[in-house]
Amino acid sequence: MSDVVTFRKARGAFFTPPEITRFIVDWAVRTRGDHVLEPSCGEAAFLLAAGRQLGMLGLAPAELRGRLHGIEIHRGSADRGLACLRRHELDATVRVEDFFDCPPEPVFDAVVGNPPYIRYQHFTGEARLKSLEAALAAGVRLTGLASSWAAFVVHACQFLKPEGRLGLVLPAELLTVNYAAQVRRFLLNRFSRVRLVMFDNLVFPDVMEDVVLLLAEGSGGASSFEVFQARDAAHLARLDPCSWTGFDLGTVDKWTPALLSQSSFDIYRKLCDREMFTSMLDWGQTYLGAVTGNNKYFTLSKAEIAQYGLADDDLLPISPPGSRHLSGLTYSAARWHGMRDAGGRCYLFYPRGERLNAAAARYIAMGEQKKVHYAYKCRSRKPWWLVPLVARPDLLFTYMNHDRPRLITNEAGVQLINSIYGVLLHPDRRVLGRDLLPLAALNSVTLLGAEMVGRAYGGGLLKLEPREADQLPMPAPATVAALGPALTALRPQLTTALRRNHLEQAVELVDEVMLSQHLRITGHDLAALRDARDLLFRRRVGRGRANGAAVGPGDGAGGHGNHGEN
Repeated sequence: MSDVVTFRKARGAFFTPPEITRFIVDWAVRTRGDHVLEPSCGEAAFLLAAGRQLGMLGLAPAELRGRLHGIEIHRGSADRGLACLRRHELDATVRVEDFFDCPPEPVFDAVVGNPPYIRYQHFTGEARLKSLEAALAAGVRLTGLASSWAAFVVHACQFLKPEGRLGLVLPAELLTVNYAAQVRRFLLNRFSRVRLVMFDNLVFPDVMEDVVLLLAEGSGGASSFEVFQARDAAHLARLDPCSWTGFDLGTVDKWTPALLSQSSFDIYRKLCDREMFTSMLDWGQTYLGAVTGNNKYFTLSKAEIAQYGLADDDLLPISPPGSRHLSGLTYSAARWHGMRDAGGRCYLFYPRGERLNAAAARYIAMGEQKKVHYAYKCRSRKPWWLVPLVARPDLLFTYMNHDRPRLITNEAGVQLINSIYGVLLHPDRRVLGRDLLPLAALNSVTLLGAEMVGRAYGGGLLKLEPREADQLPMPAPATVAALGPALTALRPQLTTALRRNHLEQAVELVDEVMLSQHLRITGHDLAALRDARDLLFRRRVGRGRANGAAVGPGDGAGGHGNHGEN
């Protein structure tokens, strides 16, 4: 099958904008003696730019032999890339091979390109195994959640001379995702200087994924990195040496703070390092709700219970699937009853007792007729119809949100399924946390922290994995205890503001009591915290609105060993 445009798009391959190609090559290729590698070279856009740059540095076309090298797994792309280079009288070598099959030789002055972006769900089998082994050979152990670009970055570094230069287009996941933590550490340990270019606007047409440009050089390790915030790809032409901003993250693992000013981040970090704020983990354990394997079968409405004749012993009250109903400070028994009577799926099928009653047995038989027991989670447990429960939580925690994660007191005492998290508070903090933590969490430090520790998903949603939720900054127990009467007095106003969807008003009320009056935060510093949160929020939501298809930026995004086009 020829590697024509239709098939390239089908596997998620997209051309790199020429402004970005030129910018990276102009930075990376500095002398007429440079040897350049473009792994996953596709149709050789970076090699073409490198050839032109070497010519501008004084290298004659006849002297190019042996200086331009590419690796590409798709023969059709490689052939077109070579043809393009020859049309421009550029002598280059392109190997048709999987990049991860190439043993590294540290002989190149510059490695440039746009790595493949294959999400972990599709990056499987031999291709994944080879990539993980290549990264491990360089001392980087990646998790099973790593997308293809992570190992690609590590492997590419092994082809550089000690003082060589790495210039790559990468997904902005580099800044935030947990699986990239090892890559971030590796880059700071390997290079003496690490720079990142980030963009206000999306730079890949018809691609939702945000990107960064990684520019790394030298060896010996870097204690921090530098950042340039560009408006778009065209803005790169106006970058000057004074435009870079140094950024010191301290002990913070993610690079998300690089989107902020150093002063805003320092204010945030200082507050989180004080005894007045702590992490969610210090309050209690955060965990995913019960995984049923088939919510449509296992969750039931009042009408369905009557239809199937199920008894009370066959059922458990739950927070219904989804999280839209969790908008206030408490989830009360009255609220649960109202949802139940309105037709909500407020029960979990959960037969108890040594013997099944006739109605439960019939319902199970119906499930088997519908092949429910073949679902992965169902077939891996015995009996298939008994859902493993989690601890009944003190607080309900929404982990996929437009504006903020919500903490809600589980006043109704319901069980939960995996559309939300639960929080089981430590015994010595249960009374204080159940009543007051959902109120205290409505502050600018916690809201900014959610944007810092979470990640943006399709549509601009903010998601927190359980380990990220553990890191969410929360007012310390001593702070909440000291402010107990003041927070309790605010409850009616906060309830009204949230009911009307006036989040800013609710946060201003808590900020005044907690940050301004109790912690003596200046108006300037409080404004900086709010501006920082607003910047990250608008950036996330703006990208969600800009595009519809959740496709990655890497020039290869599908198929075994696919290392794409430029």
